[in-house]
Amino acid sequence: MSSTFAGVSVVAGGKLSPSTASSFLTSTDWGYHLLVVQDYSRTKQATPTGEWISSRPFMVGGHKWCIDYFPNGYTESCANFISLFVNLLDDDAEEPVKGKFNVSFIDEAEKHKPMYISETEAFNFHSESMLGYNMFMEKDVLEQSSHLMNDCFTIRCDIMLFSSKDAGGDKVLMSEIDQHLNNLLQTKVGADVTFEVSGEMFAAHRCVLAARSKVFIAQLSGPMKEGTTTSCVIQIKDMEAKVFRALLSFIYTDSLPKMEDDKMEEDEAAAVEEGQEEEATEDEMSEVAEQGQREKPPETVQWLQGLLVAADRYDLQRLRFICERQLSLRIGVSSVASTLALAEQHHCRPLKAACLKFIQAQSPSCLQIVMATDGWEHLITTYPFVLNELFAMFALNQK
Repeated sequence: MSSTFAGVSVVAGGKLSPSTASSFLTSTDWGYHLLVVQDYSRTKQATPTGEWISSRPFMVGGHKWCIDYFPNGYTESCANFISLFVNLLDDDAEEPVKGKFNVSFIDEAEKHKPMYISETEAFNFHSESMLGYNMFMEKDVLEQSSHLMNDCFTIRCDIMLFSSKDAGGDKVLMSEIDQHLNNLLQTKVGADVTFEVSGEMFAAHRCVLAARSKVFIAQLSGPMKEGTTTSCVIQIKDMEAKVFRALLSFIYTDSLPKMEDDKMEEDEAAAVEEGQEEEATEDEMSEVAEQGQREKPPETVQWLQGLLVAADRYDLQRLRFICERQLSLRIGVSSVASTLALAEQHHCRPLKAACLKFIQAQSPSCLQIVMATDGWEHLITTYPFVLNELFAMFALNQK
């Protein structure tokens, strides 16, 4: 399955350009549309918070869509960010359209791959429903990034639908093998091995584990070889039970369990209002640093960090890729140092680059919070050479 180009829309001078060519029409189940934002600065000044600019309608999977771009955020709570949403425009849709979508910058090639898009959450799209990101990217970060060139950036929106119609007009149903295997895991029918993790017991099936992980194959051919009874309990050390539960869920279903996203209020609250950082006193900076010392990464981030370690431990490269991606979307001042150390330890280059870029874009007061976290202490103690990379980036940014 390959993605089909579904047209381009150009925003110029704070509004949709009338010179934009008509969108390509495609009935394929995976298509992408490009939203080119020219005159970014002028568009930001001309469009108040809560107001948006819509792309031209485009077709994917026989359905009509558009992209809604909020230059100054969807609401006041996210006014420091740009917001992006995907909108189903079908007026006569009797049933919801099930599928996945991904919104990324055009220069983020790794995010346009099928593996990446297939790991986004599935949704039921309804007529005139908006799904997307209130806080797609902070405006200050965007303005210092390589995505913005000559006051212009381009967004790529991929839409991948789950069902289409074949030549006979019948719907092609989605595979249910993940549901069947998950049911097998939950019911424990035929389970022949038990793991003990942080005091909790997990029953599983050796054949499924061996089919998914080379590490499990090696273990299963040793102390857990055929003939071992279910009374055999394998102890897993240095791992939380919730992490191992998610690991098993991925092995059986090839996807992460649904995450309850942290609101990351502590990270958002740590952001200093525009202009305030220049007037901050030493006492205020000290207070901010002390606050950072008390903060810990959000629970979802800690969970993903543990899951990335587990994925590396059991050689589950697809899960590792997903965890890297999810962590890169959840970088904050309280978590960036610990995530950077993890990326360095497990050779996650894209995640490391995202962390370094985030740190580079922070104000002095936010950097104080970053440097006051336990993660920063671990980073500079274990990987001091990373500081050289940061200094080089800061020096380059000042030129």
